[in-house]
Amino acid sequence: MAFITANWNPLGDAFYRKTELYEMFWSLRDGLRDSLVAAAPYGGPIALLSSPLRCSPSTRPQLEIYSASGVSITSFPWKSGPVVHLGWSVSDELLCVQEDGTVLIYDLFGSFKRHFSMGQEVVHSQVLEAKVFHSPYGTGIAIVTGSSRFTLATNIDDLKLRRLPEVPGLQGKPSCWVVLTQDRQTKVLVSCGPELYVLDNTSCTAVYPPGLSPQAGSIVHMAVSFSYKYLALFTDTGHLWTGFSNLQERHGEVDTKHTATPKQMVWCRRPRSQQPSVVLMWDRLLLVVGACSDTIQFPMEDQSVLVGELDGVRIIGSISQELLQEVPLVCQDIFKIASMAPGALLLEAHREYEKSSQKADEYLREIKEQNVLGDAVQQCVEAAAHEHDPETQKALMRAASFGKCFLTEFSPDQFVTTCRELRVLNAVRESSVGMPLTHTQFKQMTLQVLIDRLVYRQFYPLAIEICRYLKIPDYQGVSRVLKHWASCKVQQKDLTDEAIARAVCAKVGDSPGVSYSDIAARAYECGRTELAIKLLDFEARSGEQVPLLLKMKRSQLALSKAVESGDTDLVYTVVTYLKNEMNRGDFFMTLRNQPVALSLYRQFCKLQEPQTLKDLYNQDDDHQELGNFYVSASYREKRLEGRLAQLQSAVDEYNKAKNDFSAKATEDEMRLLRFQRKLDDEKGAGLLGLSLQATMEALMSLGLHKQSEQLYRDFRVPDKRYWWLKLKSLAEKEQWEELEKFSKSKKSPIGYLAFVEVCMKNNNRYEAKKYVSKVTPEQKVKAHLAVGDLEGAADAAIERRNDLEMGAVLSRCSASDVLLMDKLNRARASAAKNGDLVPVSNSDLGSDPGVYYLRGRVGAEPGSADRTEDGPPRGSAAKSEVCIRNSLVGAPAQ
Repeated sequence: MAFITANWNPLGDAFYRKTELYEMFWSLRDGLRDSLVAAAPYGGPIALLSSPLRCSPSTRPQLEIYSASGVSITSFPWKSGPVVHLGWSVSDELLCVQEDGTVLIYDLFGSFKRHFSMGQEVVHSQVLEAKVFHSPYGTGIAIVTGSSRFTLATNIDDLKLRRLPEVPGLQGKPSCWVVLTQDRQTKVLVSCGPELYVLDNTSCTAVYPPGLSPQAGSIVHMAVSFSYKYLALFTDTGHLWTGFSNLQERHGEVDTKHTATPKQMVWCRRPRSQQPSVVLMWDRLLLVVGACSDTIQFPMEDQSVLVGELDGVRIIGSISQELLQEVPLVCQDIFKIASMAPGALLLEAHREYEKSSQKADEYLREIKEQNVLGDAVQQCVEAAAHEHDPETQKALMRAASFGKCFLTEFSPDQFVTTCRELRVLNAVRESSVGMPLTHTQFKQMTLQVLIDRLVYRQFYPLAIEICRYLKIPDYQGVSRVLKHWASCKVQQKDLTDEAIARAVCAKVGDSPGVSYSDIAARAYECGRTELAIKLLDFEARSGEQVPLLLKMKRSQLALSKAVESGDTDLVYTVVTYLKNEMNRGDFFMTLRNQPVALSLYRQFCKLQEPQTLKDLYNQDDDHQELGNFYVSASYREKRLEGRLAQLQSAVDEYNKAKNDFSAKATEDEMRLLRFQRKLDDEKGAGLLGLSLQATMEALMSLGLHKQSEQLYRDFRVPDKRYWWLKLKSLAEKEQWEELEKFSKSKKSPIGYLAFVEVCMKNNNRYEAKKYVSKVTPEQKVKAHLAVGDLEGAADAAIERRNDLEMGAVLSRCSASDVLLMDKLNRARASAAKNGDLVPVSNSDLGSDPGVYYLRGRVGAEPGSADRTEDGPPRGSAAKSEVCIRNSLVGAPAQ
């Protein structure tokens, strides 16, 4: 335990420690002297530009990017203008601010991304100083120019430059200044001699730090905390003032006894700190100053750079890198000499247990007596999270595991989570990875951002292992990593397209959330079109394939993919694109090779562009479809001459297609139209546009029978159709004499039962009876029943000896028709006895399928049990007769 506290240094009520993170891998010839250095927070990369203001082409400075452990990532000669400042964005992009106000942005691997300017007036006045800062809006840049004006941009991704008001009396650059972000507003705090000003969008306000001693002198250096909540001011007399950044309250003022302006001043403060402190660095001295009068001094052997972190300060030297931080309170409680904290007792109990010493039981008893065993376990777990040394982590976690064995109620969630997080942190802290994150930084960063940074730095295997180890859903973890890996893979110029496509397919497979179209798009952006096409073959969703193929000008392939998908909307999308991009001839030729697309386009043209449809048929010499097109077009013509012209064109096309039937039908249509126009002109009949049958019906209704007969002969209307039309027309007009003459004109092709039924439909029983005698024997019964002649129907049924017909007549008899019913029953019984009944058949009563008969007691005599003395039949026979009667009159069977 003693060796852990050996590097602890007290400051007020707290302790501070320096932990070595890495022995730097880099080999810097001139160290960090005379170089611009920028290190990103959260264990980010380090950018180094040696001799940035040398302008001689023969001595171009070298821009180098390293991991936090000093492993070289990239290096290239700086060929642009003199650089004033380097900084890192929140997405680990390097910002290089030049003297002329141009800001060049590079990615982690030195690839140029883009550039922008901080304003045209800066080109002439030059940038004297610049600062890169992080705000709720993103990464911002602030500059001060040779004209002593400040310009600010709060978000480089949405650039909006703001020129701040002038500072009274300021000539050249100020002695010191910082950027403050308060309440979502960005301001600049400027020191000008003994005065202090706050600049916002509209005003320049003089302020005075509360409690600053009058003898403190002018402010020559200032620093703002990581969260922008606290401010430190250093004066030329060596006084250090600390307080809130809104300058409403001070923490304290300390005389450092050093009047020289420090090279760097950084806040060293962890969340919930007991003793917030400020770290000041001179050439050979590092001074830690708190709110109390005490200080901690560390000698400096070489030039170093301080990097403010969320919970401490990274000290980057040319040989090693250290982390200076306040010792977390839980670690103080456990490791402080003679500590009686529950966690300290549990750690000691476990050590004695490993020695097989009886003292382990004594320590455990003491913890249990105080009823703080749960607190002891929790303290050990928390302390392990804050330690960098894996052996110390193991000792604390083993002590926690030892203690939880004696707890009956203990939730293992925190223990398990901390174990997993420590394994992840130890993996990323390795020198080969170079991300020296603390547990506090890791929690603030979140796991998702950590994986993003690993992916961005191309540590794909590690990122995948972490995702699998922490069981992150594929679409958030492994799939995202594979997608990024594939996007980088397609940029490798030393591999063939085939090799890359195979490698991507083998690695990615069917991982959920990975779109081959996105990977193919990246390949296309890199100028590898053939590789993009090969990758698209692995994409299962045609909707993702087609847009990229169109973008790559592979219209034929895009159309084929759209047709294969079966998605008509997608086909229409491609066809519309091709129509706009190609000339008319090439477009039609392309569609000819895709019958499905051609068919869909024809459907579209039928509704939207009929003229284009005609052009399609003409190009294909499709005379049949052209004929159909002209026929359809004829119906849209309002004038008869135009309609006839369209129909004549249709006839010509049908003749070319050798479709004699369609040509003849179209010619007949033209003759009919001319006939209709003639009658319209002569009689005002209003026939134009009616069909042949409707025309004949209209003529008959108007009494123009000669003209209807002319149509009947000219157009060879079938006899049955013509007789039916004339029969109904004469009956509806009640021209009974004409109807009788018509019936005698020749043998009726539709029979005479139709005459009976039509007459009855028009309520003329007298005329209907005239035609009953002409009806065929098979339809006699139905004819007699139609006119209500039960006697005649009975005689016809008995004569034919048809059981179904006799049953049908019986079903129509009422209670008063006793004699007729007896006659029919005797006839049925006699026929049944002699065995000469005609088999039951629906055809005996005509074509009406609703007529049916259920045979009852065959041979039942009148007066049997199936009859009542003064009523209709009953029993099964009676039920059958009722069913038949109801069916004939249209009522449902009872």
